[in-house]
Amino acid sequence: MVDFARCASLKPESESRLSAHVNVFVTGLSYKTAPVEVREKLAVRPSLLPCLGCRLKINAGLDEVVLLSTCNRVEVYGTAPWIQGRVHRIFQQLCPVDMDVTPYLYVKEGVDAVRHLFSVTSGLDSMVIGETEITGQVKLAYQAAQAAKLTGRILNRVFQTALQTAKEIRTRTGIGRGATSAGSVAVELAERVFAGNLSDKTVMILGAGKMGEACVRHLAKRGTRSVLVANRSLERAQTLAAELSGRALSFEDRMAGVMEADIVVSSTGSPTTVIYKHDIAGILVARANRPLILVDIAVPRDIAPDVEELDNVYLYNIDHLEAIVRENSKLREQELSKCNGIIVRRTTALMLKLNPPPVVRPVANVEWVPGWSLGEVAT
Repeated sequence: MVDFARCASLKPESESRLSAHVNVFVTGLSYKTAPVEVREKLAVRPSLLPCLGCRLKINAGLDEVVLLSTCNRVEVYGTAPWIQGRVHRIFQQLCPVDMDVTPYLYVKEGVDAVRHLFSVTSGLDSMVIGETEITGQVKLAYQAAQAAKLTGRILNRVFQTALQTAKEIRTRTGIGRGATSAGSVAVELAERVFAGNLSDKTVMILGAGKMGEACVRHLAKRGTRSVLVANRSLERAQTLAAELSGRALSFEDRMAGVMEADIVVSSTGSPTTVIYKHDIAGILVARANRPLILVDIAVPRDIAPDVEELDNVYLYNIDHLEAIVRENSKLREQELSKCNGIIVRRTTALMLKLNPPPVVRPVANVEWVPGWSLGEVAT
């Protein structure tokens, strides 16, 4: 059990040496370095972020820490006198005992770490460039760490500035113009399969979380014939279905919904598989072999990978979305230079605040002697 009282009592060393060199770092893995099979094993539920963050702070010897976990990345931001030798200790707290994630990890320090956070928070490092969902996820991760007293003056400044930077980029550039989340990209994929016409299709959302809800709303705007919503909480499913003139199903009746649907978008947040190959095989005859698109945007995955072996069944997980993401990113990439300019300016200003240059004051009534260095007359 994590000792929260002890964790809260640990005063970050960075607070007492703000004027000294501040060593901010990030270490982690993302969709760029690790496949979904690896990321899903390290995924941390939002409710566990404070607990695991506290464990990291104590066991890895960190001054301050923020743990960020999304479907596309697991990252640890922290401050410490040094990072060398700590990375292994950090990920020992997050990995299963028999798992080595060393080949997938990256480590950035100082200005590189800060610039990376600003890029992540602004959606520039996302699978869909310019998507806005990550900004909220960073904010929630930071607030969870702050509430658990895992942050101090350094990371408070860093994360607050990151959120301000994301807002400035959203306001002053076109990076978010037409930007979509991974969920709405999945909808675009479905439109391609059905030649852009979803008007006669039935869509089912399995799980009524934020990403699933975003898909529902996006699909409703595209004129789908009907929407089904299945969720562990039937009340939540009924509320969302009512908002969209859809129909709610209990989680136990999810396969009846799959049999009726043409497109299933699954994002339950379940730690285990919720749809298996034999589940789908058992309803194919009743479906008269109509094509079935399964879009699994959950991490860990909701749908067993071998489902794609079945005829007329098309399964896409979150990594499969990367191809369509590239196409959506072409126009937004034109705005990257503006965004990076803002990030460089914000990063430089913040690092000067965290690591101010030494103040050199003139020495009164001292006559200059040739050969003296600047340090010899500095106070």
